[in-house]
Amino acid sequence: MKKLSSYLLIIVLSLGIIPTTITAADKNSTNVPKEIPAEIQVKLDRLNDIKNMDKSDLSSSEKKELRKEVKAIKADLRSTGNGLYLSFGAIIIILLLLILLL
Repeated sequence: MKKLSSYLLIIVLSLGIIPTTITAADKNSTNVPKEIPAEIQVKLDRLNDIKNMDKSDLSSSEKKELRKEVKAIKADLRSTGNGLYLSFGAIIIILLLLILLL
């Protein structure tokens, strides 16, 4: 009986790992969405403008302002990502709670 319960626990935990790795692989794909919202496109265009800009003739304070602007834009773009991310530990805790309660 003890072996059966330990095997069952291993199977349940391994089934919990497989969907996590599959979704992680899907998130890292380089597929670009078909339509990019206008607000995001404006920010991406500004980042490209800053990247292509000749910064050799700028003063250090202007360069610093550009770095701050790039950091702010990148933070905004990261925060617009929609989704629910669960850590591996949270998934294990949820599975254990479900096993104990059911």
